[in-house]
Parts: sequence; C-alpha cells; structure tokens
Amino acid sequence: MGQPTPSGAGPLPPLAAHLDEATVFRSMFAAYPDAMLLVDRSGVIVQANPAAASLFGYAIEELTRLDVDALVPDAIRPRHASFRQAYGNAPRPRPMGTQMDLVARRKDGSEVMVEIALSPLQDRDLPYVVAAIRDIGAYPRVRQALQRQRYAEHLAQFGRFVVDARDPQLLLDHAATIAAAALQIDVAMVFLLEPDRQAVKVAAGFGAIPGEEVGALIPYDPGSSPGLVISQGQPLIVDDYRSEQRFVVKPAYLDAGLASALAVPLSDGRRTIGALTARSRTPSRFGGDDLRFLESLASLLATGLQRAQSDEALNHAQRLESVGQLTGGIAHDFNNLLAIIEGNLEVLDGLPASADEDYRRQLVAAAARAARRGAELTGKLLAFSRRQVLEPAPVDMGALLGSLANMLRRTLDQRIEIFIEVAPDCPPVLADPGQLESALLNIAINARDAMPEGGTLAFRSERCRSLSMEVRKGFDDPSIAADQIVAISVADTGRGMSEEVRERAFEPFFTTKSVGRGTGLGLSSVYGFVKQSRGTIVLDSVPGSGTTLTLYLPSPWPDAEPTIDGTYTEEAIPAGLGVLLVEDDPDVRSVVRTFLEGMGCTVTMAASGEQALRLLEAAEVFDVLLTDIALGPGLRGTALAAQAQPRHPRMAVILMSGFSAELIDADRDSPLEWELLRKPFNRSELAAAMARAVGARQ
Repeated sequence: MGQPTPSGAGPLPPLAAHLDEATVFRSMFAAYPDAMLLVDRSGVIVQANPAAASLFGYAIEELTRLDVDALVPDAIRPRHASFRQAYGNAPRPRPMGTQMDLVARRKDGSEVMVEIALSPLQDRDLPYVVAAIRDIGAYPRVRQALQRQRYAEHLAQFGRFVVDARDPQLLLDHAATIAAAALQIDVAMVFLLEPDRQAVKVAAGFGAIPGEEVGALIPYDPGSSPGLVISQGQPLIVDDYRSEQRFVVKPAYLDAGLASALAVPLSDGRRTIGALTARSRTPSRFGGDDLRFLESLASLLATGLQRAQSDEALNHAQRLESVGQLTGGIAHDFNNLLAIIEGNLEVLDGLPASADEDYRRQLVAAAARAARRGAELTGKLLAFSRRQVLEPAPVDMGALLGSLANMLRRTLDQRIEIFIEVAPDCPPVLADPGQLESALLNIAINARDAMPEGGTLAFRSERCRSLSMEVRKGFDDPSIAADQIVAISVADTGRGMSEEVRERAFEPFFTTKSVGRGTGLGLSSVYGFVKQSRGTIVLDSVPGSGTTLTLYLPSPWPDAEPTIDGTYTEEAIPAGLGVLLVEDDPDVRSVVRTFLEGMGCTVTMAASGEQALRLLEAAEVFDVLLTDIALGPGLRGTALAAQAQPRHPRMAVILMSGFSAELIDADRDSPLEWELLRKPFNRSELAAAMARAVGARQ
C-alpha cells in the first residue's frame, strides 16, 4: 500500500479500460490548438486537424490528399524538397523557426510566418512524421517587427521617389498615398500654411472629408487639429475624437466615422510650414511606432519640397539670365535697324528739292529694308515664344518641297546638290503653309553655311510608322498615334555640330556665325513654330558627318483639301469700297489711310471705338471695318466689331494689332470670317487681308 499523497488524493489512475487508446489520441489530435499534420515518407499529408485547415485555408478533406510541398512558397520549394529528403534519412524530433524566419503558403497564395516542430513516429516502424505548426504572426513581438519592416519598406520607397521627383505636387500626393498604405488607414492629408499665414491649404489627400477637399483653403486656426500642430510645432495623437478637449473637433470627422488621429508638423528647417495627418475609424489606433514612421515620412517630404523649391529658384535664375541675353540681342539688332531707318530719313529730310530722285529712292528703299528686317525679327521672336498667329491648313508636301527646291537651286551655291524624296503615301501636313516654308528655308540656309565647299542637301517627307520614346516626349500629347504624324527631314553633309553646339542650337540669339552673319533666331524660331503647330523637332548631328533636322508635324483629317498658300493682290479688291478705319495712333492712321486710298477705297476715320460706333449708328453703310484691337482706355476693337456686325451683317471685319497675344485671343474667340492682320504690315499685306475679308462676306 502506498502512502497517501500530501493533498490527500491517491495516485493518478491508469487509462480507463473502457477508453480506446486510438480514440483518445484522435481526440487530442483534433482538439490541439496548433495546426497538426501527419505526413508520410513521400510527403503526402494523410491526416490534418481543424486548426491546420483554418491556418492554411483548406478543407480537411483537401489537406489529406495534398503534397506537403503545396504549403511551401514557390521561392523555397526546391530547398524544402532536399531538406525533407535529408530529414527522412535521419528523422529526429526537431523544432524549427525559433532562430530563423519560416513562411508557409495558404491556399489563396498569401503567406504566414510560422514555427514548426517535427516529430517522427518511430514506434512500430510507422513511416510518418507529425508536424506541429504555429502561426507566430499573432505574437505581439512578431506583429511589431512586421509592422516596422513594412514602415521601413514604405520609407525606402518614398525616399527613392524623392530622389527622382522634381514636381512638388507629385511629392505631396505620393506622401499622402504612402502614409495611407503603410498605416493601413482611411484618411491621410497634407496641410500647408499659406505664405500670409492666414489660411491653410489642403495640399494633398487620400480619402475625402467634406470641407477638406484637395485644394481647399481653410482659415488658419490654432484651435483646429492641423492648426494646433502647426502653431505648436509638435506631433499630436488623438485616441478618440469624441472625448478630445485640446481642439475643436469638426462634426464632419464624426459624421465620416473617424475615431482617432495622428498628426506631425512639416518643417523647412527654420519654421513649421504645414502638417501631415493620418486618421482612422478605429479608436486608439496609433502608437509610438506609427508616430516615428509618420515623422520620418514628414522629414523626407520636407526635404523633397525644399529641394524642389531650390531647383525652381535655380531655374528662375537661369531664365533671368536667358531673358538678359535675349534683351541684349534684341537691343543690338533693333538699334542697328533703327539707326538705318532714322539715318536715312534724316538725310532724306535734309535733301534740297532739286536733289537727285534716284538718290531719294535709294534712301527710302534702305529705310524700308531695315523696317522689313525689324518686322522679320519680331516675327522670329514670336515664333520662338510660340505667340505668333498661325493659319494652319492641309499642306501638300510634294508641291511645297518642289517649289522650295526650285527656289533654293536658283539662290544657293551651285556646288550644293538638292534632292527631294516624298513617300508615295505621305499625307498632307496640318501647318501654316507660309511659316512651314519659312522654317524649312531657315534650316536650308543654316545647311548652306555649314557646307562652304558645297555638298548635298536632302529633303524627305513620309508618314511615320512608329515613334521612339525620345520623339514622343516632345509632343504635347505623347500618346498620339504614329500614323497621324508626318516626318519632314532636312539632311546636309556639312561640318556637323559639337555636343556643346547641339545643346544650345535652339536658344535665341545663339549663333556660331561671325558678327553680322546672323541673328541666332533661325533655329529657335523653327523650334517655336513646330511646337506651336503641336509637333516636335529632333536634331541629329555629328562633327564632320553632317546634320539632320526632323520636323514631326500632325497630318489633318483625311477629307481635308491640301493647299500650299492663297495669294491675293490689289486687283482682287472691288473698286470704291467704303472702309471705316479705326486707329488711335494718328501716324499709323495716316499711313493706313494712304494705303487704302491708293487701292481706290473711300476711307472714313475714327480715333476710338466710341466714335466709330456713333458713325455706325448714324446709319452709315461701310463695306469693311478695319480696326485696331487696342484702342486706348475705351471700347476695344473686338467689342466694337461684335456690336457693329449684327447691325451691318454684310460688312467685312479686319482686326489689326501689334500684340500677337491679342491676335491669338481674337483668333480663338472671333467668328471665322473675321480677318486678322499683324502690325507692321505693308500695302500688299493689307490688300491681301482686304481681299480675303471681302471675299469671305461675299
């Protein structure tokens, strides 16, 4: 008889006879809280408990027919097969995952971190291994480690983005998106304090809150959530909006179901400029790791914004330098032209009445040439700045290049051979015919100067089959279809360009020619014309191997009629036209009146829009209204024409201006039949505009 135990209880009884040992172990296997698998020597699962089915996402019946390799991620499956073979040769109890990270694969492809204990069933030579598998992702320390790893990956991702990004808005948008993704929350916002410190702008956001839409301006209030962070320059954690006392909680937050928040200041190094906020519908959602992540993200964002601001300041300085060079070039060229005009007019004024008439004409011709060169110079400047008035039309490239080549053969060095190749299926080009011809002429003249000993100049036009990424980036719409583009190339066999010259080839007033041989506006005006025509241009040049310039321009709709240009002369103007001339500058008014009377027109003049309107209201009938757009402080020419034409519907309208921006606006906003005339113009250009305007009304 044994002694009773200290507790008074007898020794543990043996397993009750009426219980079957297999039943007990089967029940224990099923009730075990961790996943358990019974695996045979071939790696097939022969038995699984409910915890295993829950962990891996399979039904028990599915698991019991599955190869255990199906629970191993693809990347480590080959290593697992060799490990299983080695373990089968020397089976022993072995825990796994305590010193390394083990990952198992669920049925849906997701992965879970696990610990595994292997135990071979050695009694009676059973050919099985029991694998006990525990999900350790639920462990607090593991969950924290995974969270920190996720934060580190998102910070690294944003850091790479900051290195490459130059657009401040892209930085702001990406920061809000990263914050929401990393924290796994509903709302993330970036607030920036306005320069006057009177308002806060919602600069970027993920998730929408009424009243805080991106772009909205909110009065700067230290009693609000972002205002408190900005005013104090300290982070803020809100466990529950409903019990918050430090600031006034907007009802919109509660209406949206938001419960908790985290906010950190954005600083430029000297002062707080904004706040980065995160909001969640879960109370007490944010802790120390979340705060450290958001502070790191805010620091990276502030660094990126500072660099973008520095880049913009540098670009601004470079633009100012370019403007200085441009202004100097304009002043130099215009002063030369004005010296010619002023000098010749002064000499002409001092001539006696008996002076030689041929000499008079020479002086006038010299002044006129200088004036034309001044007009051409402003035209090139407008082309470079893309502010010229274009009249795009379908252009037949075969006809245009043929005409241009005939002219160049007569005017260029006879040692330069000119070739033209237009593909049979080349469609027309949608461009201003005169400006396109002028652009190709500019390129040809540059090519001539690059071939002082002669050479070859080849023009080619063809429909594009494909567009390289370099070419696509030059279009306003990079997604444009290649077959909607025509490539017009001009290739010479001249000296070519160095890399330094290629980089500056399109700059205004940059030229490699000697003084007096060029303005440096040729290629810059070509560039401006092509860009304003919704195209792009590519320069390819190698020193000693020549230069190729390729203009990529859009083609018009297939049913458009191709043309080269329309030419009108004074003979196309009906005799005795009644013209109302409205011009506030008396000298310009006098010159234009002389032009019109020389064409046989009857001219009535007005110095303002109001005076012209009174003449029109007096029931006077005019065939043409020729008005400047800018008429001093009163009624503008466009408004005058808009009021006058309904009363005189058969009256043609011509708008003239020395401001290209005004003509561009008028071209966009005025009826198609109104004619536009850019100052300065000569008599033949005025005659052409008159003929077109009258023809359109008839």
